[in-house]
Amino acid sequence: MNSTKIIQGGMGLGVSDWRLARAVSLCDQLGVVSGTALDLIFVRRLQQGDPDGDMRRGLAAFPDAEMAQSILDQYFIPAGKKKDKPYASKAMVGHQPSLALQKLLVVANFVEVFLAKQGHDGLVGINFLHKIQTPIMPSLYGAMLAGVDVVIVGAGIPLQIPSIIDNLCRGEVAEFDLYVQGEEGSGGHKLIFDPAEVMGGACEALARPLFFPIVSSATLAMVMVKKCKGQVDGLIVEGPSAGGHNAPPRGKAVFNEEGEPVYGVRDEVNLEQIARLGLPFWLAGSYGKPEELQKALAAGAAGVQVGTIFAFCEESGLRGDIKSDVIKSCLQGRVQIKTDPVASPTGFPFKVISIAETLSEEEDYNKRKRMCDLGYLREAYELPDGSVGWRCRAEDPKNYVKSGGKLEDSVGKKCLCNGLMANIGLAQVRSDAYEELPLVTCGDDLEGIQRLSTMQDPCYTSADVIDFLLPVS
Repeated sequence: MNSTKIIQGGMGLGVSDWRLARAVSLCDQLGVVSGTALDLIFVRRLQQGDPDGDMRRGLAAFPDAEMAQSILDQYFIPAGKKKDKPYASKAMVGHQPSLALQKLLVVANFVEVFLAKQGHDGLVGINFLHKIQTPIMPSLYGAMLAGVDVVIVGAGIPLQIPSIIDNLCRGEVAEFDLYVQGEEGSGGHKLIFDPAEVMGGACEALARPLFFPIVSSATLAMVMVKKCKGQVDGLIVEGPSAGGHNAPPRGKAVFNEEGEPVYGVRDEVNLEQIARLGLPFWLAGSYGKPEELQKALAAGAAGVQVGTIFAFCEESGLRGDIKSDVIKSCLQGRVQIKTDPVASPTGFPFKVISIAETLSEEEDYNKRKRMCDLGYLREAYELPDGSVGWRCRAEDPKNYVKSGGKLEDSVGKKCLCNGLMANIGLAQVRSDAYEELPLVTCGDDLEGIQRLSTMQDPCYTSADVIDFLLPVS
């Protein structure tokens, strides 16, 4: 990793897919696949007919052929589903996932990492959201089976992840404390993953990937380094101008005229304190320009993590029409980006781009019947008998309140799960012929896109991005 100056951001769902990660790794930088909802993405690709045969190629390499064939038999549609027909559903991932669902998570993550690692000796990473706890362990194991080199975890404080990685390397049972609202004390509910049960026998030792948590402050960085149950190998230090979810501002909440949270001096990261921890670190959030990379290096960073400029390159999983529209709007200075404090069911601020016929527009948002049928951003809560229930702030508010949620917590919430699936051409079609609309996110800094593209030639590749960012030696 000493020569890696660029980490390509792990943008979900499926924007940072295996093609993008592989293309970046071929350029000797760290390509990263998003691990969010890979089970869902995988089965929908199979239902589309897997036209290029990539999913089946990955399945053929999985160490348990019977397990791979079972999943193929269940989801693969040779000619692809009809466009006006819905995708077949899959079980939501809860605190007690079935053995079949755990196998699907293992296989889907294996396939994505396997494909990203083909044809080169470069490094490949995978990015998980700590906020989405329930799929992490089987997903992580699948990625490790495929030889993932780096595990990146953000959107939370992932203190338990290094010890989970160590257990999985040895083929041992791993446990994860589930955060449950209303739970008295801590550690009352645990997620448990047994590799031997899933794989049907004793598991061989696996190589340990590096672990990089994403942090938003020197204080959090110090907590991760000093209190993690296991080894931290590097840090990604992310600021609030990055795309997707952002850490909320520190201190009393203040909002501007547009209703966006205001970040101040307390949100600035003390890089001298970060450097004193003695670990390599990469800076993220508006570092998608060569001069910003140089500033990061001068501040002691090993390099930068860059997302937005890669999100709109040719190899990313984002829909082609969305890429084209955003790039052209960017060149015309018409892109409107908002840090929405309420859109995400997680409660974290979330960046959205204002585009017609997407969930970012109020008229289009109001057309959608609120429901939760994918469930990745549900919250666990404790029932009176001590068991665990699940609810989502973006579901029908009546159902959310009925399950004990507060009505005010549901106001303005958008279904990120379905919206982000629509971003990559995997939108669900409803029985009333309604097709789920996209919800597009990116970081604040679009200058790199403007410098790489023109109205006559708006397309650029990941190699173009790397050539743009890296200094000529």
